[in-house]
Amino acid sequence: MLTISDLFHLDDTIAASLFAGKTYPWEVLEGLSAYILQLGATLSPEEFDHPAEDVWIAKDAKVFPSAYLGGPCIIDHGAEIRHGAFIRGSAIVGKKAVVGNSVELKNVVLFDGVQVPHYNYVGDSVLGSHAHMGAGSITSNVKSDKTLVVIRAGEECIPTGRKKVGAMLGDYVEVGCNSVLNPGTVIGPHSHVYPTSSVRGTIPPHHIYKNEREIIAKR
Repeated sequence: MLTISDLFHLDDTIAASLFAGKTYPWEVLEGLSAYILQLGATLSPEEFDHPAEDVWIAKDAKVFPSAYLGGPCIIDHGAEIRHGAFIRGSAIVGKKAVVGNSVELKNVVLFDGVQVPHYNYVGDSVLGSHAHMGAGSITSNVKSDKTLVVIRAGEECIPTGRKKVGAMLGDYVEVGCNSVLNPGTVIGPHSHVYPTSSVRGTIPPHHIYKNEREIIAKR
């Protein structure tokens, strides 16, 4: 099973301390809102504006007028929140990350350089440094039968104890357009997902994934 250290370089997020003492990335979801409130209160007013309750925005970030930012959230340096973006709350957007038009975020950590630029839903998820989700790709965070999410890697299964778990994307993951990442998906660093794929389970690092039955190659 891929762990936090297998998936991410923690130097690439303002939230590195959130992962301390944890083994798997979905473990950070439970306390994310409280962590953002605690971290936000420590941010320098010389670097971060505080335009609304529980919202902190780096002074050099670009937030378009029609974007909605619900707290608690932190928008780090150089990030871009484009027209029509909907941040529902409990979100950390990393340095130079892009949150595009008609993108919805909820209970997420986006590491530095992440791009979710067009028509994406990302909920109850962690996206590693420079991960990219193509247009229309989404994280599904609730199973259709509403049972608790289990993380699977081959024969290994780890219960999360949570009804809502989206996807855990390692550093430099590429997700093709209109793909669906099913609840509890874990994708190793530097892996690629073909457009229109339906993804479940765990994809190892440096692999190319085509559909639910086939990892077609190692990169």
